[in-house]
Amino acid sequence: MEWYTFGQMLMAIRMGQKAETPDGRMVMRTSTGLFWINGILQGKVVQIKDYLFSDLWRIYEDEESQQEGIGREQHEQREREMLENQYEELRWANRKR
Repeated sequence: MEWYTFGQMLMAIRMGQKAETPDGRMVMRTSTGLFWINGILQGKVVQIKDYLFSDLWRIYEDEESQQEGIGREQHEQREREMLENQYEELRWANRKR
């Protein structure tokens, strides 16, 4: 079982996957963002607050995750293309200077 800090978890979690803290708080990454899936914030978008940076997270998949993960490859390809386009635009803009 691998544990992540909050920042590491944000970099590693894939669409459809869930992450859980040792005390049972859970989030799921969807195509529209990272959402709480239990507790009083269930269904709400995760807001980056100071207390989250001191938590450890375990990433996993279950049956619900697999359903949400349909289309993951296409979504990740689109994310990569958007990042590449931004990089190329910045590189081009810096050349003109």
